Amino acid sequence: MIVVEDLQKQFGGFRAVDGASLEIAKGSITGLIGPNGAGKSTLFNVIAGVYAPTSGRVIMDGEDITGLAPHELFHKGLLRTFQIAHEFSSMTVRENLMMVPARQSGETLWNAWFGRARIRGEEKALRAKADDVLDFLTISHLADEKAGNLSGGQKKLLELGRTMMVEAKIVFLDEVGAGVNRTLLNTIGDAIVRLNRERGYTFCVIEHDMDFIGRLCDPVIVMAEGKVLAQGSAQHIMENEAVIEAYLGRGLKNKVKAEAAAEARLHESHGAQPGLGDESGNGFGAGGPA
Repeated sequence: MIVVEDLQKQFGGFRAVDGASLEIAKGSITGLIGPNGAGKSTLFNVIAGVYAPTSGRVIMDGEDITGLAPHELFHKGLLRTFQIAHEFSSMTVRENLMMVPARQSGETLWNAWFGRARIRGEEKALRAKADDVLDFLTISHLADEKAGNLSGGQKKLLELGRTMMVEAKIVFLDEVGAGVNRTLLNTIGDAIVRLNRERGYTFCVIEHDMDFIGRLCDPVIVMAEGKVLAQGSAQHIMENEAVIEAYLGRGLKNKVKAEAAAEARLHESHGAQPGLGDESGNGFGAGGPA
């Protein structure tokens, strides 16, 4: 669905994205991970039209969409959310959803004067659709709450709900779990999986929580220093030496390996099995690589 070819984005002398190439398959939930400063959000911004690339191409369903503006990509079904939710804080949750569809009749002065019946009909349909979305996301009880009063996790659910008000083909989710408690993160994850399976949404997700990534995403793409470092299943990625080094740094990685070897020798001398990593046998915990 999305093909990124040798994409570069340069700010002055700094290359935030440096020759990245990747593919996002239709119907997938693709994870995008990497240490801070790896270029993940910049890549999202270039794909979504916020930044024009310095070079390279972005292809969507066979069409070159490189450099198209966000509103043009919106009409093609490419949407993104942000690390910090962008809601209309003084409007209700339902009203935030009803604002999303473009080209509503009430947006023109002529219809505001002479097309009020059409506007009322559209608003009734939009209200019904918004209520369906709220029910899907299990936040119907917040319909009349001011969006500015929501918690961080509830705002992330609202952002996800806004993508459901239009015919989205692919949604880029930027750190959907940032500042979200575990219960709400599970609710968000359930909604993403249902949208993928029941409505055919394609997702690309930036996230640092490896439990969340492992539960939802296949494949997982790793970025470091603006480049694509590795790609594969979550388990494969967590065992990849280059990925571990990108997160920990070579010095710390060698220190961890030395400590693990010392622990193994100690356990072997006592006839016990070495306890490396967490209970699943890998070296990353719930928060991903430290």
